[in-house]
Amino acid sequence: MATTEKYVKKQNFLIGMAVSLVIGFLGGVAFSSYQSPGITEVAQSPPSQQQNQSAGKIASLEQAVREHPDSVAAWTQLGHAYFDSNQPAKAIHAYNRSLALAPGDPAILTDLGVMYRRNNQPRQAIAAFDKALQVNPRFEQALFNRGVVLLNDLNETGNAIRSWRQLLKINPMATGPNGEPVSKMISHVEARSRK
Repeated sequence: MATTEKYVKKQNFLIGMAVSLVIGFLGGVAFSSYQSPGITEVAQSPPSQQQNQSAGKIASLEQAVREHPDSVAAWTQLGHAYFDSNQPAKAIHAYNRSLALAPGDPAILTDLGVMYRRNNQPRQAIAAFDKALQVNPRFEQALFNRGVVLLNDLNETGNAIRSWRQLLKINPMATGPNGEPVSKMISHVEARSRK
């Protein structure tokens, strides 16, 4: 019995210490962020840990494609890393290399289309989305993104609505990235175009 009580007391003590350390750490973080002056110029701030990790990942993947130029996975991962770091021209190159090695992946074609859009090449974006839809006519992300580019970049409202209606035939509950139902988006666009 005495051994059990000592164990319980020691366990309670350790839990109490752990909780105290966590509370102290969080309090210190909150206090220091409240007291620290903000950096007003982005150019003067040091790169964040995420940026450093991204740069390191990209460098590693660039080395991988140099060592294995026929690796679809390496080119695809490099394209994704460029996508995530907002380097559309480099992502386009990497995705095209991946697709040259293994054509017809609708997800990669859709990501390629998004990068063409970010690179101010909306016609090439539509072509990439169309290729994705040739491979898989039910590929929802390609249909959604096709509508976005048609509406916002090419001012083809009718074609954008047709693309989204095709999406709704596949998935009546489809939503945009912000959670807004595509059906509601269509209603807004139609109402705006009637004005």
